[in-house]
Amino acid sequence: MTTDPTSADTGPPEDAPSGGATNARDARRSAQALAFDRIGARYDEAFPHKQEQLAAGEWLAARLEPGSRVLDVGCGTGMPTARQLVDAGLRVTGIDISAGMLDLARAAVPEASFHQADVMDLDETWGHFDGVVAFFSLLMLPRRQIMAALRLLHGLLTPAGLLMLAMVEADLDDVELPFLGSPVRLTGYPHDQLRAVVEATGFEVVEQRHRTYAPEHEDTPAETQQFLYCRRGTQAAPNRSSIT
Repeated sequence: MTTDPTSADTGPPEDAPSGGATNARDARRSAQALAFDRIGARYDEAFPHKQEQLAAGEWLAARLEPGSRVLDVGCGTGMPTARQLVDAGLRVTGIDISAGMLDLARAAVPEASFHQADVMDLDETWGHFDGVVAFFSLLMLPRRQIMAALRLLHGLLTPAGLLMLAMVEADLDDVELPFLGSPVRLTGYPHDQLRAVVEATGFEVVEQRHRTYAPEHEDTPAETQQFLYCRRGTQAAPNRSSIT
C-alpha cells in the first residue's frame, strides 16, 4: 500500500463502522482485492469492447477544462478510462483496492496518480474534483455502502462537478457470484431504482443509457450495463435515505 498520506485508511467522515463491523468490512475488502489481484489483465481480455464507457468518458472530457481534476474510482488496469482522460488533458487520480490492478494501471498510464484505497475511506484530505468516474466499481459494495459512497463522492465534487456512473442491471444485494474464475460479492439495481438511488444522494441525472454486453469469457453471461451521466445537485446530499 502506498505511504502517500492522501491514500491512508483514515475512514470516511460518516457511516463509519466500528468493532466487529469494521473487522467484517476489512475481511470483505481483502477478499475482493485478492480476487481482482488474481483476475489482473484477464479483466480487459474478457471485456475488450467498451464503447459505452469510452462514450461516457468523452462526454465528461468535453465538459471539463484542460487540467481539471478527475477521480477514477475502481480504476482497475487504467484502460481505457484513465488513459482516455489523461490524453484529453485532465489530471487523473485513480484508486483501487487491488494492488495487482494498480501495478497494471501505473504501467499503462504513468502520467496519472494511482493509490491503493477504498472509496469508503475517501475524505476531504483528497481535495475536490471536477469530475468522478465510477465504472462498474460501486457494484462491489453492499447497497447501504453504495448510498454512503455516492454521498462521499458528492461531497468531493466541486459545485459544478460531474459524475459518470456505470452499474450492471440486476436486483441483488451483496451476493457472492463467480467472476472470471474467482468468487466476488456483487450488487445491482433495476433500472428505475438505480436512478432513484443516485438522485436521493444529491445528484441530478442528466442522461441514462443502457447496453447489452456479452463478455468474451465463456463463463461470464451477457449483462445489461447502465450508464448514468450526472451533475452534482445544488442541494447537499442527505445523510440518510429510505431508498436502498
